[in-house]
Amino acid sequence: MEEGKMDENEWGYHGEGNKSLVVAHAQRCVVLRFLKFPPNRKKTSEEIFQHLQNIVDFGKNVMKEFLGENYVHCGSRCDKDLDTLSGYAMCLPNLTRLQTYRFAEHRPILCVEIKPKCGFIPFSSDVTHEMKHKVCRYCMHQHLKVATGKWRQISRYCPLDLYSGNKQRMHFALKSLLQEAQNNLKIFKNGELIYGCKDARSPVADWSELAHHLKPFFFPSNGLASGPHCTRAVIRELVHVITRVLLSGSDKGRAGTLRLGLGPQGPRVCEASPFSRSLRCQGKNTPERSGLPKGCLLYKTLQVQMLDLLDIEGLYPLYSRVERYLEEFPEERKTLQIDGPYDEAFYQKLLDLSTEDDGTVAFALTKVQQYRVAMTAKDCSIMIALSPCLQDASSDQTPVVPSSRSRFAFSVSVLDLDLKPYESIPHQYKLDGKIVNYYSKTVCAKDNAVMSTRFKESEDCTLVLHKV
Repeated sequence: MEEGKMDENEWGYHGEGNKSLVVAHAQRCVVLRFLKFPPNRKKTSEEIFQHLQNIVDFGKNVMKEFLGENYVHCGSRCDKDLDTLSGYAMCLPNLTRLQTYRFAEHRPILCVEIKPKCGFIPFSSDVTHEMKHKVCRYCMHQHLKVATGKWRQISRYCPLDLYSGNKQRMHFALKSLLQEAQNNLKIFKNGELIYGCKDARSPVADWSELAHHLKPFFFPSNGLASGPHCTRAVIRELVHVITRVLLSGSDKGRAGTLRLGLGPQGPRVCEASPFSRSLRCQGKNTPERSGLPKGCLLYKTLQVQMLDLLDIEGLYPLYSRVERYLEEFPEERKTLQIDGPYDEAFYQKLLDLSTEDDGTVAFALTKVQQYRVAMTAKDCSIMIALSPCLQDASSDQTPVVPSSRSRFAFSVSVLDLDLKPYESIPHQYKLDGKIVNYYSKTVCAKDNAVMSTRFKESEDCTLVLHKV
């Protein structure tokens, strides 16, 4: 960043979430991220400075170690005269662009943002609800979200299908995301959002409009006629290319997952996944998970998610133990590194995978911190930037993925890697109970009623034999 004040003509609104607002530079491949705080939680300039520093440190010292440096862009803190509120922002690469270029290219760029959510079913013996060992959190939560009006209808997407490494299941998962994007999928074209859903009032997904945007990327010679066949072909190309990119392992750096070594635990399929259900109806076994390549980002993300070793049910009593200790010794909060600094020492403690509780505060705190990191990985976004390869371009710098009619240079990055707050654990515990109880009361009760009706019908059939 150059010294001096911001030139407002160079920056444009890029997007926002609950916690931050982002503006993008017109020429350079960078964005500025400003933090948003509730009006009742005013923060001093120093607190905002420290908060941003923590975000940068956590990205650099923890997530970069786990996921690898090719995927994590920590950014840097800017303390120039950027806004009238805090004077501080974070400068980050614009991930809707290819990460090999410093300046905005005039070539067309497509970017797909996926929030894959949690890709495993809890394996902890602390789980008291049997349903949680069969149905994944995402599929259960869908029912509560639709009931409370957050979304219009239940998505057919199941994270376990995407994380399976099985191409057929991954294609099904991505198509399901494209049908019911909710806030789990967005598509940008040259940095502009062209596809995605903000809330339940958003219009129904229009695949033909999306195909119109995508056709020049996948069928540059434009040999396809218009119509539903063309739309399906374009969507299929997009799904195949995203799958290939997600299975690619382009990170050669040191990554903490090698030290973690958590193997797949728990069931490999979710009973609520429409893919699994359709196979069961056909009397087929669900295909085994092909397994994700260890170098790929999905594999690494899943490993970090699995730092949730005890599930929220097993973790909550440990959180309460830390809380009781802090009530007695409030000055220890800093020593325990609950609010940072997120340094090498913090990272090293996360690698202790023991689940034998020795009754100490140290054990409880390690599990609490691992849970916070796992929750961060469960809520991150994966950004896939694609740009058609120029005929004369040499591909030694940027990885390339083929489609039927074209080739794409691509880059993969991770977004939304702020460590989840320590204070949010009680909320997570309550929400977990609410999700499971609602699912058990509505969906399971309905399934049981259907099954008992079928059983009753078979009971009522009496075969009467007459002598002939």
